[in-house]
Amino acid sequence: MPAVMWFRRDLRLSDNPALVEAAAVDGQVVPLFVIDPAVWGPASDVRRAYLVDSLHALDDSLGGNLLIRHGDPTVIVPEVAAAAKATSVHHAADFGPYGSTRDAAVADALAATGVETRVIGSPYAVAPGRVTKGDGTPYKVYTPFYRAWLAHGWRSPAAAPDTEPDWWMATECDGFPDRPDLGGSDPGGPNPGGIVLPPAGEIAALSKWEVFREHGLADYDELRNRPDLAGTSQLGHHLKWGEIHPRTILADLADGPGHDAFRREIAFREFYADVLAQRPDSARASLDGRYDTEFEWESGADAEARFAAWCEGRTGYPFVDAGMRQLRAEGWMHNRVRMVVASFLIKDLHLPWQRGAAEFMRWLRDGDLASNSHGWQWTAGCGTDASPYYRVFNPITQGEKFDPGGEYVRRYIPELAHLPGKTAHTPWDVLGGYDHGYPERIVDHAAERLDALARHSALPKN
Repeated sequence: MPAVMWFRRDLRLSDNPALVEAAAVDGQVVPLFVIDPAVWGPASDVRRAYLVDSLHALDDSLGGNLLIRHGDPTVIVPEVAAAAKATSVHHAADFGPYGSTRDAAVADALAATGVETRVIGSPYAVAPGRVTKGDGTPYKVYTPFYRAWLAHGWRSPAAAPDTEPDWWMATECDGFPDRPDLGGSDPGGPNPGGIVLPPAGEIAALSKWEVFREHGLADYDELRNRPDLAGTSQLGHHLKWGEIHPRTILADLADGPGHDAFRREIAFREFYADVLAQRPDSARASLDGRYDTEFEWESGADAEARFAAWCEGRTGYPFVDAGMRQLRAEGWMHNRVRMVVASFLIKDLHLPWQRGAAEFMRWLRDGDLASNSHGWQWTAGCGTDASPYYRVFNPITQGEKFDPGGEYVRRYIPELAHLPGKTAHTPWDVLGGYDHGYPERIVDHAAERLDALARHSALPKN
């Protein structure tokens, strides 16, 4: 009997243990992807477009045999299994708030028809819940989690199936969903230039990793904070959809500062996934609930105008604005800049982290619920292993330190292209700095920093 391989966040053929086991049943595999309205509906256009591209890449690797169905997985998956006369459905685990609930419901529906669900592997090197303290409770601080994660270890990449599976659609395919228009057609819209996404799929992911491993990994610890340089891997979107598994990456890492720093970043992703699995509500609620019920956040027309200026890269702070414009131009933002723009929204504009997290998920091609929500909570000071609230990123000194020649700012803010060197970070200090239409600062950072600290001091103690 054939087996059904239900692809989700593992859009690859190599290092895929669920696929290996599915192929071992009798060699015939039905490769299925379900366009689930509960996931597709809330997703941003950027993430939808990237997913469509990734599905096309997977379909190519399957010789055009990817079975795409649209609808409720609790209905579609048993229907496909019945059409194939399959006795088992294979997939990786999903630890997200929706995914885990969905998978349980699908397993129940399959069991009612006599079909076994086989859950093998996950999107992580170490699945959430595996790394715990001695008393079995989860870690709330990254550093001890990282030490325990290293001690726990992970399996080697999964070997390929002994023979190439016989791919079979088994039933009629609903076809690929329409790819959203990512801009460029409306000069007056929020993204007049349009977003051109990078190549998607397993081949692109493995190629990207190979290039970074050979040319960027050794210096990663030194260059990863420099948005003016190509110092990061930009593998986030490939990891998001499982076009490459973190286990594959970890197997290539050795000792050395760059390798160690990259390994820590992989672990951070797994730490945040673990936190979200333990507290599904933390996707949108602060782990420190005082920040949702007691903190004095701004509201009203002025707050909304400032939020719009932040979203559109019009705050008057070049490093912040360059980041927000990069987000809308590329569907991506450098990680150092993500922290700075997040700090600015929360501590200079006094707006809750949830608003910024939602804006990021609207535009990021690598938008990952766990990493995004908990990265924002770290900056806000209300999450697990949170940054102290008194740590307020200075958008000027951060720019001068990590974009010392102003190249990053000039790349995304043409109004400041005429300013040389680091003067691009302080156009108010330069004669003619505003000659090309760049906006003046919407707030005084020094004053807002003191205001933020005062608001935090007024927060009732735990």
